[in-house]
Amino acid sequence: MRRIDAIAIGFGVFVAGGLIYAGLRAFGIEPQSAGVWSQVVFAAGLVGWVASYFLRVVTGNMTYNQQREDYEDAVLEKRLQEMTPEELAVLQSQVDDEQE
Repeated sequence: MRRIDAIAIGFGVFVAGGLIYAGLRAFGIEPQSAGVWSQVVFAAGLVGWVASYFLRVVTGNMTYNQQREDYEDAVLEKRLQEMTPEELAVLQSQVDDEQE
């Protein structure tokens, strides 16, 4: 993530907080209660984001893992394409032996 992205996300969160507060005030909630409820919304959002991150870590469904798997698949595919038919036959016989 670039620095400008982090700044944009921070600014977006700041603006969203103001919009939530203004929306609550528009519904007639007192200023102090509106401030508390806007903080509750942000705290719940933060907890949800952290929980989703931990879920991705536990399941291994993270960007780095996916990139690594794609790279390994591409390397193996390239190695298979570069093999001669004789080498492929030897590899196939080795695989068949391991499966039995």
